[in-house]
Amino acid sequence: MVSINSVRTKQPKLSDMIMSQLEQMIVEGSLKAGQKLPPERELAVQFDVSRPSLREAIQKLEAKGLVTRKQGGGTFVSNNLLNGLSDPLFDLMSKSHESQFDLLEFRYGIEGMSAYYAAMRGTPADFEEIKRKHEDIGNAQIENNYRTEAEAVFEFYIAICAASHNAIMLHLARSMSSLIIDNIEQNLRVLAQRPDIFSKITEYRTQLMNAILSGQPQKAWGASHRHLALIEEVLLELTQERSRMERSMRRMQRY
Repeated sequence: MVSINSVRTKQPKLSDMIMSQLEQMIVEGSLKAGQKLPPERELAVQFDVSRPSLREAIQKLEAKGLVTRKQGGGTFVSNNLLNGLSDPLFDLMSKSHESQFDLLEFRYGIEGMSAYYAAMRGTPADFEEIKRKHEDIGNAQIENNYRTEAEAVFEFYIAICAASHNAIMLHLARSMSSLIIDNIEQNLRVLAQRPDIFSKITEYRTQLMNAILSGQPQKAWGASHRHLALIEEVLLELTQERSRMERSMRRMQRY
């Protein structure tokens, strides 16, 4: 018969506890793909643990493929974390005209939900980051470079995703960064045919930010949808105009 006193609850190893904390930081976005971890001595102080225990935790993260170590260069969060959605199919989709509208519909969902929860859960630090990223869009527009502007717009939405405190939405958006940035850039190039639209888009984006900063979830969701609906409406209109012109040119070539 086994004595009750002999049955002991197995305590988790210190290195496992450190590993779990680092994993949580990766999940919540505090540590980003490609980011260099602080030196071991700083992490040991931060977690109030010995360096051997910390080193063992990092070794376990490396075995899981979550971090990589470079000789003499430090430890980095793996760049391969987001490769699951970075395949040749995505490259094909980025070049497909119809897929661009599919992606715009996808953005309705993820950006609308992120805006809703950002308004509900965002912290003052989150709101400051959103404001900074919004200002970066204006600075990028001065450069008159569509790619730079597209990247700034994407970072603005990533800041909103981070403020939603929903790790799934944040990492899904990040995993699709190249595809979404390409979509935004292509939209900007097409919308350049309608200069009057840019002021409206900027206005809607500002309304979105203000709704989030003022903690109004429903208003933030609505502002996100109005912004994307305007883009979709103009893109469809311009696409139809282009199709009509192409048909007219083909008819003219027959004679």
